[in-house]
Amino acid sequence: MENVAAAMERLRDVATRPAVAELAGLFEAAGHELALVGGTVRDAFLGRGLSGDDVDLDFATSARPEETEAILAPTGRTLWDTGRRFGTIGVRIGGYVCEITTYRSDSYDGTTRKPEVAFGDSLEADLTRRDFTVNAMALRVPQLQLVDPTGGFDDLLARRLRTPGAPEISFGDDPLRILRGARFRAQLGFDLDPVAAEAARRMAPSLEIVAAERIQQELAKLLVADEPSAGIRVLVDTGLADQVLPEVPALRLEIDEHARHKDVYEHSLTALEQAIGLEKERGHAPDLVLRLAVLLHDIGKPATRAIEPGGAVTFHHHDVLGARLATRRLKALRFDKTTVEAVSDLIRLHLRFFGYSESAWTDAAVRRYVRDAGEQLERLHILSRADVTTRNRRKAERLEFAYDDLEQRIAALAEEEELAALRPDLDGEAIMRILDLRPGPDVGAAYRFLLDARLDGGPLGADEAERRLREWWSARN
Repeated sequence: MENVAAAMERLRDVATRPAVAELAGLFEAAGHELALVGGTVRDAFLGRGLSGDDVDLDFATSARPEETEAILAPTGRTLWDTGRRFGTIGVRIGGYVCEITTYRSDSYDGTTRKPEVAFGDSLEADLTRRDFTVNAMALRVPQLQLVDPTGGFDDLLARRLRTPGAPEISFGDDPLRILRGARFRAQLGFDLDPVAAEAARRMAPSLEIVAAERIQQELAKLLVADEPSAGIRVLVDTGLADQVLPEVPALRLEIDEHARHKDVYEHSLTALEQAIGLEKERGHAPDLVLRLAVLLHDIGKPATRAIEPGGAVTFHHHDVLGARLATRRLKALRFDKTTVEAVSDLIRLHLRFFGYSESAWTDAAVRRYVRDAGEQLERLHILSRADVTTRNRRKAERLEFAYDDLEQRIAALAEEEELAALRPDLDGEAIMRILDLRPGPDVGAAYRFLLDARLDGGPLGADEAERRLREWWSARN
């Protein structure tokens, strides 16, 4: 962590940039207070996130929403008020997205899914109602006065997540803050204060009053953080995961006395860490779909676990069941359809590679692997590699060599055959013309026949494809 002088210099740099200085001048001229709040101030002390001109900035103000609009209207800039009921007015100035929120003092009533919004009268009171002390610091502008009423700086030094007041009150005001503690563990590497952690355990059931969409957003932020596995451990250890993602703590299967199978929970977290390493090696940004798939890829194991007569532990068809369970959970959390389907597909396919490691595949099998993966192929590459967590070095090297070979074969076939397209040699219109058909199920069946022929034998050419199509149609009828 940088020292106070360096952090203040960073804050001063942000506060004196034209966009922020303009806002500060407007609110001061109107007789209202304005302060930079939250992550901007915290990150200045951590030496992160403030180097560019595309930083999103959060402000708190004594002005009510309608007064904020009146103050900003003369600038001629477009305003948005989608957060108006929460006191927030947004405006873009230069490269900044600025959200300006009236001092707040709202809370949950303990039974509904939405907070009761109430506006406050002071910056200090607004800060003391925030989630954690490290987020309860502010910089008044244009005065450049640091405001830290709850000891946030000391907690930054201690790398500690502590609530501004009693955690029961803070978490009761907004139960989502319980989940946010796990997210900040993943993002910042800070530990929950023991008192806050104990309160989180006791109050975990209160998350049931929080809207699924808000929970989903917190989980998504946690998973794309630098250390998501650390945040997942907080969720599981405090019982929060039982409320929001119960399939994950269910992975902690009892290990048989001969340890014939791995700790599936630890395996999943190790696979997640390895997938993140591969993301970085391959130059990818943090990928929510991939990380969800890796975390959940074995959630079908608890229900499919069986001990064979010889004592071996098996999990037959856990890939199929896991895909269904993931679909159900992600839909309940209101993830979008594209994300749900992509994660489900990856889980369903995650065992496919191990057939390649056991015996050589034909070109047709490689083509089918690519066809079935579709747009998820690169993610499937990473998931399959990350799924190898064995401590047996020889086995790990054999599997790594096998996947290297598979990727090389895919690349070679792709170059030779435009593998990414993987379409039949004849399209639907040609099929209807050749067989004198109208649109319907027969055209679909013919298309699938030609696609299978393409997968089995590679490109056929139009003439050969037509010959095979006519033979197939004649035999079929």
